[in-house]
Parts: sequence; structure tokens; C-alpha cells
Amino acid sequence: MKTYAVVMAAGKGTRMKSDKPKVVHEVLYKPMINHIVDELKQVGVDEIYVIVGHKAEEVEKLLDGVNIIYQREQLGTGHALMQCRDALANRPGTTVVLNGDAPLITSETLQNLIAYHNDNELKGTIMTCDCELDKKFGRVIRVNDRVTGVIEFKDCNSEQILISEMNCGEYCFDNVALFNALEKVTNNNAQNEYYITDVIEIMNNDNLKVGGFKIPDLAEVGGINDRVELAEATKTLQQKVNRKHLLNGVNIIDINNTYIGVDVIIAPDTTIEPGCIIKGKSIIGSNCHIGPYCEFNNVEIKNNVEIKYSVIADSVIENGVDIGPFARLRTNCHILENAHMGNFVEMKKAVFGKGSKASHLTYVGDAVVGSNVNMGCGTITSNYDGKNKFQTIINDNAFIGCNSNLIAPVTVGTNAYVAAGSTVTDQVNDDAFAIARARQVNKEGYAKVLEEKRNQKGK
Repeated sequence: MKTYAVVMAAGKGTRMKSDKPKVVHEVLYKPMINHIVDELKQVGVDEIYVIVGHKAEEVEKLLDGVNIIYQREQLGTGHALMQCRDALANRPGTTVVLNGDAPLITSETLQNLIAYHNDNELKGTIMTCDCELDKKFGRVIRVNDRVTGVIEFKDCNSEQILISEMNCGEYCFDNVALFNALEKVTNNNAQNEYYITDVIEIMNNDNLKVGGFKIPDLAEVGGINDRVELAEATKTLQQKVNRKHLLNGVNIIDINNTYIGVDVIIAPDTTIEPGCIIKGKSIIGSNCHIGPYCEFNNVEIKNNVEIKYSVIADSVIENGVDIGPFARLRTNCHILENAHMGNFVEMKKAVFGKGSKASHLTYVGDAVVGSNVNMGCGTITSNYDGKNKFQTIINDNAFIGCNSNLIAPVTVGTNAYVAAGSTVTDQVNDDAFAIARARQVNKEGYAKVLEEKRNQKGK
């Protein structure tokens, strides 16, 4: 029997005070909707449907491997589910229904919800939690351990308002029973909207078994409605992720000032100093020393690497590399074993060879640098002519003197030497010495003439 999932992500989220759809706002550097979809994929749901509406294209571009359903008008949660009729109605199976603004939900909780629903042979299951009574959530009505209804907060009488078990807004249904019940949902209410909670009452009226799956912590599924709750969710997830890494043997010096995304993998015995931001699908090996104040996005860092005060994205760093402080790597860099990048070095689309060094104030772009190359201070690969990018190749054991400009496309041969201050426009052959600068001319006594001219201008 198949398991389906429907994620309701069509709303605007007015209280976010943003032009963006609510579900694209990030919690710990990852959009809300992606948190939920990725957890569903971990569960192994057969088909995922995401209902989009407000600025649908912004939500769609974040997703892959899901089915998109459009809700052209937002007329309530029940109305959102009705948009899935053509795709899901009359198909046997189990359907999980989730809100797109609950990014902290885990695959473990989802798996337990589905198992509870199926093991108890229920037609409908509502996720519940015991909450503080001032919460304006719907109260869950139980009779002999069956859920007979959900009373919205504003409709509760003096006894119902004292019920602590409340609706979390996440559900599991027999798929055929769900769409049969949706046919009977009306919008006869003050808001003229169709509510998913009406399905619970309809199923009870049809003598179908409905249960409640109670979770211990509302924080996991509580919806995010404004920027305050967004910040609180981020802090909650930050602490959870950091705790997981600590228990796995990673040394995080300051868990309150270190931000690690949920998809990041870090091996044991690596130290993360304060102020680091590590996001995307980054992977860091063992015995590395990272930080302080590094920012990584989609990087792969092997073992025994040291990086300080640096920004790296979409790059691979091999074993034993030393980077920083204040270096930047962007867009498909590959730094090979035991290389060194020092102060204020920037690389882009570059392969930097084993044991090679660029110690300070150097730019390497669109380049392939061999092994044991030394690039002196101020070296620049001039890769851009204003319209096109060109490649620089520097072969093994070459020495590039300080303040050299390598005008691409150009190749520097093996064991070649480029003199400091050179502007190289032609190929440098193996074992050659290239010097490309004007011959020095000394004008004796002319410094005094220059000083007199400066003094006259100052009068």
C-alpha cells in the first residue's frame, strides 16, 4: 500500500511582513518547505504533493522530486486538499497532510505518526499535543480514546476551553476516506472557508474510526507565523544540530555562536571555533581546525585541514591544506594536498596543486596551478578581457615573483621563473626565466627637482 504526502504551502504569511511566500523563508539557512520535503523523503513516502499559491514560482524553484498542485484561491485548508482530487482521489493508501510552515518536524515523528495510524487501522489520525491553555488552538474532543471532533478556540465553551490536548495541524488519513469526506465539507462558517478539521467530524458521523497521535513537544510542529517565531525556530534547530555534532565527537567551542546547517556532515575530532557558519551540503573530515569566523557553503573538506577567518563556497579542499586568515574560494576550486593559501588570497575556478603556495595578496582565477608552485605576493592571473574569460596554466615547480601579472591565456612551464614585477603575455617555456618590465633608469639628482616642484604647487 502506498503512502502519499500533501504539504500545504499556498499561503502568503501576512504576519511575516514580507513579499516572499512564508514557506521560502529560511530556518538555519534552509527554506521551510525544503526542511519538510527532505524529512518526508527520509521517511520514504512514495509520492509528495506540494500545494502552492501565493507567488507559486518562488516555491516551485526550490523543489525537485515532488508534484506541484496549484491553489489559485486560498479558501481554507480543506479547499487546499480539494485541489489534489484529480491526482489522489480513489487511490488506496495512506496520506499524510502537513503544514508548510512547520519546518522542525522530524522524519522520526512522521514515521511514528504513520505507524500509529496504520497499526490501529484508523481512517483518520490527528496529531495532538498537551499545551498551555492560553494557546488559541483547536481543542481535541476524545470519547473512549477516539477523537470525535476538534473545537476551534473561538467556539469553545467554558468546559472545552480547559482541555489541554490541542490540534497540532498535522494529519494522517486513509486516502479514499479522506477524499470521500472532503466531498461533504462546506464553507458554512464566518470565514466562508473550507476547513480540514471538518473532515474529522464527517468521518465520525460516517462511523469511521478516528484517533489522536500525541507528541510530547509542540515546538516540533508549531507553525511559524512571524519573524519572532522564525528566529525562535532557528535557535531551536541550531541547538539541536550542534548537540548532535557534539555527541558525534565534534568539538564545538561555543554552541551558541556556531551555526551549522542540518545537511552538514562533520567527522569526529574536528574543532569548530566560534562565529562559524557552515551550510548547504558541506562535508568536513576529521582532525580539522575550522575557525574562527569562517563561512562555508557546499564545500568538501578532507582531513587534517586548517582554515581561519575565510569564506569558501562550492569547492573541494584536500588533506593537509592550510588556508587563511582572510582567504576566499568561490565557484569550483580544488585545492590539492598540503597546499597553502594565506592572507587575502582569492581563487575562482582554480585547481591549486599539491604543496603549492600563495601566501598573501594574490588572485588566481580560471587557472590550473601545478605542484610545488610558489606565487609571490601581489600575483594576479588576469583572466578577463571585459567580455571573455581565459585560462592560465602554471606547471610544476614554477616560481612566480611578487607583483606579477599573468595575462591569460598564458602558460608558465615546469621549473620556470617569472621575475618580480613582470607582466607576462607570452608563453614561458620549461626552465626559462621570464622578465617583462621596463629597464630601470636612474636620473641623478632629480629627486631634488621633484621636491622643488611639489613645494611650488603647494604655494
